[in-house]
Amino acid sequence: MTGKVSVIVLLLCGAAAGAAMYYLQVYGFYYEVTARPGQDVALMPLGGGAPQPIAYDGFQAIDADSSPIRYRACFTTDLTLDALSAGYEPADAPEPLTAPAWFDCYDATAIAAALKAGTARAYLAAKNIHYGVDRIVTVAEDGRGYVWHTLNNCGQKAYDGTVVGEECPPRPEN
Repeated sequence: MTGKVSVIVLLLCGAAAGAAMYYLQVYGFYYEVTARPGQDVALMPLGGGAPQPIAYDGFQAIDADSSPIRYRACFTTDLTLDALSAGYEPADAPEPLTAPAWFDCYDATAIAAALKAGTARAYLAAKNIHYGVDRIVTVAEDGRGYVWHTLNNCGQKAYDGTVVGEECPPRPEN
């Protein structure tokens, strides 16, 4: 009888731990980002310089302190793809990262398909927003826009254990 009770207790503990882990990964660490009108969406101009804000509306975003690449945002803009491409730096090989299913304005699969089809374009918004992490902004033909963070070359090297090299800035101390 005590063996059955022990097995049931172990199964219940395992189920509770699994449910807690799922909750923490999908819901627990995320928080809504407070919008800062006129500052939330900015792009790097061609030729360098500081990121410049663009006109946008309907901004909503989530982030988590547990990882620098958990930032996701959605917005709309009246700017055309041609106007954006004429003034701002394109992103190299953008790959949208997934977001929790409950953040329903952001669909990484649809964004990737639009980028591949050419109905959306990706731009560099900021380099090293955190060490080794760049911010990418994608705008579709219909004016919907999306933002996410991705590891740049230095970040990939730093986080996989490869020697970073001289081309990367020094890593900040904690």
